[in-house]
Amino acid sequence: MRVARAHHDPGGGEPFVPTVVTIETPSLGDRSYLAHDGEVAVVVDPQRDIDRVLAVAEAADVRVTHVLETHIHNDYVTGGHALARATGAKYVVAEDDEVAFSRVPAADHTTVRTGRLVLTALATPGHTPHHLAYALGEDRAVAVFTGGSMLFGAVGRTDLLGPGLTDELTRLQYRSVRRLVAELPADAAVYPTHGFGSFCSATPTSGTTSTIGEESLANVATTTEDEDTFVARLVGGLGTYPRYYAHMAPANRAGPAAPRFELPRAVEPAELRARIAHGEWVVDLRERRAFARRHVAGTVSVELGEGFATFLGWTMTWGTPLTLVGDTQAMVAKAQRELVRIGIDDVAGHAAGQPDDLGPGAVASYAVATFEDLARAAVHRDVAILDVRQPEEWREAHIDGALFVPFYELEERVGELPDVQIWVHCAGGFRASIAASILDRAGREAVLVDDDFDAATRSGLPISAG
Repeated sequence: MRVARAHHDPGGGEPFVPTVVTIETPSLGDRSYLAHDGEVAVVVDPQRDIDRVLAVAEAADVRVTHVLETHIHNDYVTGGHALARATGAKYVVAEDDEVAFSRVPAADHTTVRTGRLVLTALATPGHTPHHLAYALGEDRAVAVFTGGSMLFGAVGRTDLLGPGLTDELTRLQYRSVRRLVAELPADAAVYPTHGFGSFCSATPTSGTTSTIGEESLANVATTTEDEDTFVARLVGGLGTYPRYYAHMAPANRAGPAAPRFELPRAVEPAELRARIAHGEWVVDLRERRAFARRHVAGTVSVELGEGFATFLGWTMTWGTPLTLVGDTQAMVAKAQRELVRIGIDDVAGHAAGQPDDLGPGAVASYAVATFEDLARAAVHRDVAILDVRQPEEWREAHIDGALFVPFYELEERVGELPDVQIWVHCAGGFRASIAASILDRAGREAVLVDDDFDAATRSGLPISAG
């Protein structure tokens, strides 16, 4: 959590200094914000687990009067609707966005006033068609909440609504960022929602703070003078994004309820094995090497850490019954919190303990190796190398002779792989561990290459590009 005070030139007497509290969600690469005047507060783009926001408001001893959405989010389920209901706040959403709930409609130049806070909506389409930014300050903006328009050195991606709109939205994104630079003071602080690892960012971001002046010199939309060049570069560089994104906007348009955090029902070993036999996903949350050494046969490894919900939601077929397995109930509860942020509310059950306790007589393992190990094995044995990274990573560089199946397609495509020992790798081991467990679940002999891809070249493995 970060707390910042925005500064502006005094207009006589003691200047009012609003406080902005940043509520970070690093596992999704997003930030939410609470701005207050010491008595009342507005919240911008809250995540689904609104208890974090309520705790910030309570700690500051302020009352939330307004909840503002910069756009209909595609990467997470919003907590805005639930937060407004819980606090009695007004819920401010773009008037042109089609939603199934009552809201305070906002458009270009709409003003939101509460206490000593004044925010002005600025139409900044691009990331979405009806995207809004909110400038904080009455006579002179001291900060701007930019959502998915202006990010730190970058912009939000423009292809989430389909290829038919991508060119138009990219042009609008270019103009929106330039509008913010033209209309706002150079010292106004920039507070984006995306850009800290989120797949909603079109290009990598840089830094953790910024101002309008800094973005005028460093943002990809301000340093590219020609709009056509910007469009070609941005669209040409867009990579894949999580499949579960398709379910986020519909959920957000419906007005999501507050999440539930009751621990799901405990599952006994016999039922756990039955769920695996029926094709349900039983996900082991432990560290990936611990999983490889010993796990309940048929479980899937998705290590609980940053990226957990993103990669589980990307890989698992949406709606598949899900059971969580961890060392402790606290581990399961932490995973639950991550999952509700992407709309996975109904975890079917949980089990806590060690593999030998949870699956007596049904414990499995597979080998873990490095790229050096792979280089030696490829010379002396009949093995397959499986690259499970994203297509853009494969195009940039890959091992000669490797098979390519993105991790999120592997469950449906295991039958395409040769019947030999399969050494599976990604860029660092996380996605490869998911893939190795899927292979193991399907009865294939897997070896997890838990290593940085940079080591592939150093190991002497032949690398191709393009």
